[in-house]
Amino acid sequence: MSGRPRRTLVLAATLGAALAFGAPAALAGTAPVSPSGSAASAPAAAPQAAAPASQSATWVAGTRAYLVITAPGDTTAVRNAVTANGGTVFQYYDAIGVITAHSASASFAATMRGVSGVQQVGATRTSDVPADAYNPALPANPAQSTTPSGEPVRADMTQIKADQAWAVTTGSASVKVGILDTGVDDQHQDLAPNFNAADSASCAYGKPDTRTGAWRDIGTHGTHVAGTVAAAKNGKGVIGVAPGVKISSVRIAEPNSSLFFAENTICGFMWAGDHGFKVTNNSYYTDPWQFNCPDNADQAAIIEGVKRAQEYAEGKGSLQVAAAGNSNLDLANKTTDTESPNDSTPVTRTITNACLDIPTELPGVVTVSAMGTTAKASYSNYGLNVVDITAPGGDATGIYSTLPGGKYGSMSGTSMASPHVAGVAALLVSTNPGITPAQLRDKLATQANDVACPSDSRCKGTTAKNGFFGEGQVDALKAVGSTPPPGKFFENTADFAIGDNTTVESSLTVSGVTGNAPTTLKVGVNIVHTYIGDLKVDLIAPDGSVYTLHNRSGGSTDNINQVYTVNASSEVANGTWKLRVNDNAGGDIGRIDSWNLTF
Repeated sequence: MSGRPRRTLVLAATLGAALAFGAPAALAGTAPVSPSGSAASAPAAAPQAAAPASQSATWVAGTRAYLVITAPGDTTAVRNAVTANGGTVFQYYDAIGVITAHSASASFAATMRGVSGVQQVGATRTSDVPADAYNPALPANPAQSTTPSGEPVRADMTQIKADQAWAVTTGSASVKVGILDTGVDDQHQDLAPNFNAADSASCAYGKPDTRTGAWRDIGTHGTHVAGTVAAAKNGKGVIGVAPGVKISSVRIAEPNSSLFFAENTICGFMWAGDHGFKVTNNSYYTDPWQFNCPDNADQAAIIEGVKRAQEYAEGKGSLQVAAAGNSNLDLANKTTDTESPNDSTPVTRTITNACLDIPTELPGVVTVSAMGTTAKASYSNYGLNVVDITAPGGDATGIYSTLPGGKYGSMSGTSMASPHVAGVAALLVSTNPGITPAQLRDKLATQANDVACPSDSRCKGTTAKNGFFGEGQVDALKAVGSTPPPGKFFENTADFAIGDNTTVESSLTVSGVTGNAPTTLKVGVNIVHTYIGDLKVDLIAPDGSVYTLHNRSGGSTDNINQVYTVNASSEVANGTWKLRVNDNAGGDIGRIDSWNLTF
């Protein structure tokens, strides 16, 4: 099993069929699945691009991409030097002092390294920039299959107690999670309710493309990852770890090659920072080098450029979660790289721990290894003080999640483990508004359940922290409050349509509860509706008393997925309770998807 090359076959069991898909080259999580199982606080940085030029005028055979690094601030002088020395400016970010340049001149990098104000210059690839970079084609929008109703809880969700955490919260719709990957099928029945198109884009080639659909999947990987983070709790298919949060797709994989080059990753992190992503999931490494070594001028520039972008995103409040990789390597004791560069001809080279897997090993990034049920997954990379935390990644049977076209299937890898952690991080943000990335990292560590080293000499460290499992396995229930809500639980999962300017009620009959309702009655509400500023939501007690939960706030935000606390101590618990929803405007409709009471 050669997982980390991220170039293996993934068996994806779709509805009614088993299909083999070729995994993108740099994906962190696509180990085979058995057929039987199927800069702190920087100013805002709007991405800045050079004036568009026609493909014929700009692209020629031999065009290569370079990162030109200078001091953050006004990069005008260095951009002018790029143009004067045989290059074109494809994209630039003044806030971090990073310019993406294209040039067909073999001497471009050496010449630019001698320019005043230039700190580093590095080629980001050993192959030509595709001509498609100047006029990108949109990914396909696949026809959608449908699946019968039914939403069994997956074993991986039970393993991390996500199914118990949902009784506390399914996450807040105000929390945005970025899926930086091969793209996401936003039309998928299990992803559409939580998909945030307004903050989605393609960063393939290193420049934001905000055309509708540019964010869609060029493979299957990103859609699978997205489902693990936040597939909707809608009675269909699967449920994600945080089914109430919003997901955005930032496609950083390029078509045809499915590679993730440094300029794409930089674009993705800058986008994440500027668009309010609280968490991003990164199940890939930055091509073409599996490890980037600082004693190589090109790779040193890649390290610096991606590092600055990650720091920018973190300074804007975004935590990056990344997969550890699938080559069963000890990242704390690196010796050899046999897989790079993967965009031309790989060579075997001697490396040291100074050589970094980007973005996985950057400071501030949460690195995730993969477990099976109880042990380290056979393919998962590891390393003391490199791996931060672990989560289910599948082994023999894989992780079952969404695939493009309304389909579902299984994949295994640290790519599948990482989105479990991103989902738990999203739940933590939902229950701790205002939390900083540093605080979020700390909470991810403290909520994890310790996993001791097995009888394996490769596993270094203690039960509390070791090279196989880091701080331990994520625990969604502990993340949202340690224990399930006390008392009896009642739920109505029937759908009730909410039309324009109408009122609808859904009832619950409570019995077997002694005395009055508590001072902390928990009211879980899941309403699917665009523009929730139209809605007034009330809890109606058996005696007709009205408790307002939501009163036309939220504006154009979609969906209410929240647990409210109501002091209902004056109400007799037993009897018929109702959730009443008033739609007070036209143009937006929806439904009560489910609601519950916990006494």
